[in-house]
Amino acid sequence: MHRVFSTRRLPEAAVAYLKNHVELDIWDGAKRPTFEQLVERAQTADGLITSGISIDDALLAKLPNLKCVSTSSVGYDHFDTAAMRRYGVIGTHTPGVLDETVADLTFTLMLAAARRVVEMDAIVRQGKWHGKPESFYFGVDVHHRTLGIIGMGRIGEAVARRAALGFGMDVLYHNRTRKPEVEQRLGLEYTTFEDLLRRADFVVLLTPLTEETRGLMNQAAFDLMKSSAIFVNVSRGLTVDEDALYNALKNGSIRAAGLDVFREEPTPVSNPLLQLDNVVVLPHIGSATQTTRDDMAMLAAKNVVAVLEGRASDAKVISELRDLVKEC
Repeated sequence: MHRVFSTRRLPEAAVAYLKNHVELDIWDGAKRPTFEQLVERAQTADGLITSGISIDDALLAKLPNLKCVSTSSVGYDHFDTAAMRRYGVIGTHTPGVLDETVADLTFTLMLAAARRVVEMDAIVRQGKWHGKPESFYFGVDVHHRTLGIIGMGRIGEAVARRAALGFGMDVLYHNRTRKPEVEQRLGLEYTTFEDLLRRADFVVLLTPLTEETRGLMNQAAFDLMKSSAIFVNVSRGLTVDEDALYNALKNGSIRAAGLDVFREEPTPVSNPLLQLDNVVVLPHIGSATQTTRDDMAMLAAKNVVAVLEGRASDAKVISELRDLVKEC
């Protein structure tokens, strides 16, 4: 029987499924296993279930039996795909099951930043709800404004649908490939990266982290945005130059921001972005509902079992390693 090690606790349904197919070992520590602990526990494992742990040459060299790494996430920037290819290790992820939940959170950040929800909450709690002119409490409308989405994958489509059909927004998008069917179905407008930044009242970043998108939102990008615009990042922290974002927010180049991700996670309390009233911050909780996380864990479990049982074509294999499936 194949052996699978999970670096994180799993919901009961996923555990039961795995135990019907493989010999399962689960890390039960409160913190992630260290490199040494991971190597010790997974040394004979055929499959690994994880989320966020770096899969690189150093680790793969220590796990000679490993055939599959299944991450319980859509993003897989923690995978060194070149190293995985050299070792013939297939990588899988969990797209689809979290799209609507992350889209909900994206709109939460848009609305919270636009209507200054966190700032106003603090005013009420601190007993400062008095003695100010009416205009002090004003935010900005979301409905019937222009939304720009950078990265039109499944989550981008879910955000666009909410914006166009629910809030009457005009939606611009920029993506590596144009999507005419989505444009027609939702009334979207495809445009360049620079044109989107110039025209959008809300800019939402939904790209994966790649060498092309690392630091995509830099000083030049923020300088193109309207001074009244709001920036939202629910992709990966390293897609944004945080120093440039801080400067743009501090000097009024843009109005506000909503952030679920940071270049360092957990972000330290010394991060200057946390000192700004016009920033709404969250601890990377885009998919964090019980139902969605359970669904992600189950898909991660089914992915690793499919690969180990020789059914890799049934798994959600990451695009860079799909050709390895043909070699299995």
